[in-house]
Amino acid sequence: MLISSLRTTIFCGCRSAGKGFQYSTRSPLRKWLLKRGHSTVTVEGGTSTSAAAASVPNAASNRIVGRWLLGCSGLVVGAIVLGGVTRLTESGLSMVDWHLVREMKPPQSEGEWEAEFSKYQQFPEFKILNHNMTLPEFKFIFYMEWGHRMWGRLVGLAYILPTIYFWKKGYFTRSMKGKVLGLCGFVFFQGLLGWYMVKSGLEEKPESHDIPRVSQYRLSAHLGSALLLYCASMWTGLTLLLPAHRIAETKKLMQLRRFAKGTGGLVFLTALSGAFVAGLDAGLVYNSFPKMADRWIPDDLLAFSPTLKNFFENPTTVQFDHRILGITSLTAITGLYLFSRRMMLPKRAKIAISLLAAMAYTQVALGIATLLLYVPTPLAATHQSGSVALLSLAIWVLAELRRMPKCGKKGNL
Repeated sequence: MLISSLRTTIFCGCRSAGKGFQYSTRSPLRKWLLKRGHSTVTVEGGTSTSAAAASVPNAASNRIVGRWLLGCSGLVVGAIVLGGVTRLTESGLSMVDWHLVREMKPPQSEGEWEAEFSKYQQFPEFKILNHNMTLPEFKFIFYMEWGHRMWGRLVGLAYILPTIYFWKKGYFTRSMKGKVLGLCGFVFFQGLLGWYMVKSGLEEKPESHDIPRVSQYRLSAHLGSALLLYCASMWTGLTLLLPAHRIAETKKLMQLRRFAKGTGGLVFLTALSGAFVAGLDAGLVYNSFPKMADRWIPDDLLAFSPTLKNFFENPTTVQFDHRILGITSLTAITGLYLFSRRMMLPKRAKIAISLLAAMAYTQVALGIATLLLYVPTPLAATHQSGSVALLSLAIWVLAELRRMPKCGKKGNL
């Protein structure tokens, strides 16, 4: 009898304990904790599942990373524009040495400014071009170059510090880790390339009678690497923020996609050719349009020998090439727009293509005006900014027309 009573007591106690546990798991506090993803109660391995889910990138973390990358690409645009203005104001050779930390503080006292000006006077630009320059004039070009360098350091911090934070938070997939490491490495390379470019303008060249300037090859490499960094950041950011459209894979769509890729490459090449125009001051040799002086093809188009040298060192040929590339890009974008009008595309894609076409005509108009007005600094800087805007719209079009990711790769970045 005693044993039977004991069994009944234990059985009832276990049932009531089970009910109490179930109630505790259904309590408002428990529901709130589960909703917040911070539960510390373990039910059938629930803790390990919640921890795994918290460490895997999700839609919210993808949006954060995407916005960060778009913000970084915006800072890169600022560096490109500021670099262009620095070049147009002939300020790029005012700082004759490079220090990662020490140069972050500009000269403060009059003695420090005199010492900095004295260093500048040792180099060809002052001796040949600016021998009548005063200290206040030097301060202006110094601050232009200093601002460009400080902006470059800001870009580096904007990439590196959030990368460390997001990595620790587990916001990156394995493929994304490789991408952000590549972007950070590219930022570092870009800084070294900038100083390598400046050094070319500080070298003594007794055999040359031209004004001191940086190498157009190094200038184009510096701009090209900045554009690549910008394109990679913007593309990755857009693909994280904009879901791919479910569009039927028709033959016309595949043709449109290939057309858009070719057009984007042409826009990039046209922007890169602008670096050779800037490096050789080629915008000042023929200030007429559509003809170059009174001829469609100028006499000195292939004046240098060997012939290939003209495409990179002859200002006439460099300007001619930039004109041809600009008109070809405009024609290609117009064709892309007309081709897309005959297709059923998502609204966002149509808007992107329409804006690309509008920007192309605006950019050509800016280029012609810059040429005819003998390259005024504000207009030339606007034209350079327009090239980045045109490239941005081309990337947006490609992001809108990209393929849907396969099911197995949908979660990967």
